[in-house]
Amino acid sequence: MSTERTTSARRASCAVLTESPVSLYAAAVLRIGYGFLHLVLLLREFPYRDEIWGPGSPWTPELARQLFDQTGWLSVLTFSDSRMYFEICYAAALVTSALFMLGWRTRAISVLFAVMVASFHSRSVFMTDGGDNVTLLMAVYLVFTMCGRRWSLDALTARTRAPAAPPGGRRMRNLAQARRTLTTVLHNCGMFVIAVQVCLLYGSAGLYKVQGGSWGNGTALHYVLNLDLFRPWPALSLMADAHPVPMAVAGYLTVLLQVAFPFVLFGRLKYPVLTMLLGMHLGIAVLMGLPLFSGAMIIADAVFLPDRFYRALGRWWRRRVRWTRAAAPPALVGPGAGVGVGAGVVPEQR
Repeated sequence: MSTERTTSARRASCAVLTESPVSLYAAAVLRIGYGFLHLVLLLREFPYRDEIWGPGSPWTPELARQLFDQTGWLSVLTFSDSRMYFEICYAAALVTSALFMLGWRTRAISVLFAVMVASFHSRSVFMTDGGDNVTLLMAVYLVFTMCGRRWSLDALTARTRAPAAPPGGRRMRNLAQARRTLTTVLHNCGMFVIAVQVCLLYGSAGLYKVQGGSWGNGTALHYVLNLDLFRPWPALSLMADAHPVPMAVAGYLTVLLQVAFPFVLFGRLKYPVLTMLLGMHLGIAVLMGLPLFSGAMIIADAVFLPDRFYRALGRWWRRRVRWTRAAAPPALVGPGAGVGVGAGVVPEQR
């Protein structure tokens, strides 16, 4: 009896892995989020692009190539020292990020996006931070997912296009089925790896904080708020630091959330924990001046929201739009027409 149960459980697990792709809406959110985030980074640093990634950088292409010889990394930006070549690569990175965010030819563009993110990351690796690392990892993982199946130009095209005729012949049908199974397996494994990666990030960060004495005595955030390097608004940091008890509670809560995060993903506590993590990342963005890092982590947290959440969010938004349109006053039809008759206004007398 136990053997039959084990066999049925294996078949059910295999069916979940191979028959239907999971978290398609979450994959779309990751695609839109990281495409937008990298696009914002490139636009924000556009005036300083040559000093950061170009031939005029203090970290010259030759120094980068010497580092690549030791690390095995690669960057398309170091293939040539020409300024024109760099400008072409920068324009290609902008276009690729925008197309990836919009979901056009997603399967091919996702590969180009991962190459561009990796190239810019490795070209000036000493200027990167945790947000850049997360974006790089997610860009690589998203290559294996069906992140263009929802909320994309590809999805819009697929809805308006006539359904393709089934391939003729048994061999062609088997090949088509094998292709669908392979893409489904790769997508599900990719989403699973993304979820595991986020759990490792939170868990390792929480366990690392537990070992520190300043996190144990509740003074860690006091020192963070007094670092000049991470004080975009000193007055705001000083105002927050003037309340030691709430800061100590926030520090303990941060450690608790990060350590407990992998263990609350399968129950109802997931939603309040994700909400508190959202607040934590917004606080990091504002108080420490790390919006890209906070944005990268907020987007990564979206992988744990099921598709039914996004569908319910879409239904709520459509109801909201219909309610707003229904509540809007009627427009004028023409000269001499009544103004707002439905609202009880007397029409103009002739």
